[in-house]
Amino acid sequence: MIKFIDLFAGIGGIRRGVVNALAQHGIESKCVLSSEIDEKACETYELNYHERPQGDVREITEVEPFDLVLAGFPCQPFSYAGKRQGFGDTRGTLFFEVERLIENYHPKAFLLENVRGLYTHDEGRTFQTIMEHLHALGYGTYDLLLNSSDFGVPQNRVRLYILGIRDADPNMTLVTNLGAVDSHAYRRNQQLNLFGGQNHAVVADILEDEVDPKYICSERFQQMLRTAVGEDLSILHGWRMMDYRGGQSVHSWDMGMRGECSDAEKNFMNLLIANRRHPVFGRHQDGKKLTMEQIRTFYHDDDAEQVADSLIQKGYLKVEEGKYSPVCGNMSFEVFKYLDPESVSITLTSSDCNRLGVIQNNQARHITPRECARLQGFPDDFIVNPSDKFAYKQFGNSVSVPVIEAVFNDFLVNNLEKLGWARLNNHENRRPYREAIENAPMATAMVGEDVISNANPYHCS
Repeated sequence: MIKFIDLFAGIGGIRRGVVNALAQHGIESKCVLSSEIDEKACETYELNYHERPQGDVREITEVEPFDLVLAGFPCQPFSYAGKRQGFGDTRGTLFFEVERLIENYHPKAFLLENVRGLYTHDEGRTFQTIMEHLHALGYGTYDLLLNSSDFGVPQNRVRLYILGIRDADPNMTLVTNLGAVDSHAYRRNQQLNLFGGQNHAVVADILEDEVDPKYICSERFQQMLRTAVGEDLSILHGWRMMDYRGGQSVHSWDMGMRGECSDAEKNFMNLLIANRRHPVFGRHQDGKKLTMEQIRTFYHDDDAEQVADSLIQKGYLKVEEGKYSPVCGNMSFEVFKYLDPESVSITLTSSDCNRLGVIQNNQARHITPRECARLQGFPDDFIVNPSDKFAYKQFGNSVSVPVIEAVFNDFLVNNLEKLGWARLNNHENRRPYREAIENAPMATAMVGEDVISNANPYHCS
């Protein structure tokens, strides 16, 4: 029986992936402590695991002995210990709480997860400090970056995974792979067959066939979309709604959100956002304000001042000290990004999951909390928080379960002897490992020299 603790547990995504991996190896497990400070996340955790996480990890002093630490700890700025040491100190940060429990209880192994920016935070000193402290506690480590889109999860999400074993260096088959840089590159890779025959999931695989009408965008908003792009809304696959960039974007003036715009007004605004980023006007990428003299270098019609005055009156343009810039009101869009059904989603975040959308049956709608769960690889038996507001936030903050499962499977395959963890003797109580991993919800599981590709389990027929 492997006993583990689940720190900064969120809604239990790391736990779900690790327990799945252990079970596939016939290893029983038991959570002896879960800790999460967010009350609504604790509510969802309890709905699914029938236990209420303890609160602030800083207040936890007594724990039943455990073998494994799971922690998706927040990356906070490190305080500096002085010029002599030359790197950050862990005191005062939440990583210190992970370090404290490892030091006090000496578990055999750990799995830590964090954002990719931890590698470069504070010019790399933060990551260096973490690794030095883990090594000082007597643990060998292995770290890698992986993209969820390579594991049957239709989401472009790169995260850092750190594994450790006490008194041994972990062996792993998986190596860092950042995947496609965005959904457009992902789709190009599909078309060029750069995935080598592996089955990669796309957004269409996780969409519900029918959704509650509350997720459908308002008729007024949809009519404004049609004003901008025509009756066929499928052109919006992969497009953003934003007022400060061109490219595959729809702007408020295209939609007439603050009042209908003439062709000249639309042309003025489109030229302004396209040209104000040019280096000749300065280095600031998005926020440059231009004088009318500068605007006339790319807007050549004689009505520039009249058009600008009209746009100011309607609220699309503002002028400060003789310099013009767009009024960027992206929060007024019911949806700010329409996912491409034939590609992967952008990275889910806690702040904007509720404003991601799709075009389905020529209707614009929000993606649902269940679809967010599927974008993170949670199975459909996972109970979603009853409040949409908190469900969106929680899935934006979560890990991708199949990636955790794949990482820990690989860890077990290559390190069981070092870990000293025994499989169940009664093989009838578990599926054979190869059968289990072939049915696991991931696109590719690395097992020794083998690569096993699996179908996506979330396709809705």
